[in-house]
Amino acid sequence: MRVLIVEDEPLLGSAVRDRVRQVGHATDWFTTLEEARAALEVATYDILLLDLGLPDGSGRQLLKAVRRSGSTMAILIMTAQDQISDRIAGLSEGADDYVVKPFDLGELIARIEAVARRYAPLPGPCVRIGAVEIDLSRQSLRRDDIEIELTAREWAVIELLARRPGAICSRERMEEALYGFGEEIESNAIEVFISRVRKKTGPGLIHTVRGRGYRLAGNGQS
Repeated sequence: MRVLIVEDEPLLGSAVRDRVRQVGHATDWFTTLEEARAALEVATYDILLLDLGLPDGSGRQLLKAVRRSGSTMAILIMTAQDQISDRIAGLSEGADDYVVKPFDLGELIARIEAVARRYAPLPGPCVRIGAVEIDLSRQSLRRDDIEIELTAREWAVIELLARRPGAICSRERMEEALYGFGEEIESNAIEVFISRVRKKTGPGLIHTVRGRGYRLAGNGQS
């Protein structure tokens, strides 16, 4: 997934960015409404992590603007405003969840995953392709009942494909999901990740659709 973080506290913003990247999501972090609006004009995000108290206005302005635009992007508010009335206002204006500072980063990741599942329901408890079993809820992959260890970005590739089994995912969409602004992307980065996953999982899991991208495959395709 690609995550937009709008948070003006340097220590918290960098901590959230690093933790979200650590679990395999692409992240862009900005500290003002103006920067966030500019980012939304040029990139597609799956989730917005939004502080309410920003230097150039309230995050609720952005929240309402996003919802007025018809966007179905998931929005999670991060704020020190812990009054019940503040929470009700944010949720009624279109936020999907609300965490009050200070919060545990592990809890934040759990909430991100929970919100993501509402917008992109899992195809089932597990996705099975030949000898491979992908458990999206537990973020694990097993082949012949042996768990395969994947890096965060290798798992991100698998998750992106497994959420829509059989559908083609373009190289560009993968780059968007794995990299944020300012991150250097090698010309063959996606091919490298696909190659690594194939080496770990064996043939028959990921099928290349020439000129279009990749999809999960079965029946011995690779």
